[in-house]
Amino acid sequence: MSYRGRVRNGVIVLEPPATLPEGVEVEVVPADDGRAGPTWAEVFEDVAGRAEGLPADASINHDHYLYGTPKK
Repeated sequence: MSYRGRVRNGVIVLEPPATLPEGVEVEVVPADDGRAGPTWAEVFEDVAGRAEGLPADASINHDHYLYGTPKK
């Protein structure tokens, strides 16, 4: 059986519903810095910030321009 958790102030805090008896011996193995792969910033670093000719409110109203929802 395995449990997941995080280190907080130098103490390992397990996610609920982890309830282990007092004094039980455990083995802690770090989960490869917590990342399964590249971040989204790393994936899109070649294209991020390169769009041209977008409306000034594109970041706020992207659903309007993509799907026709009402503008915000």
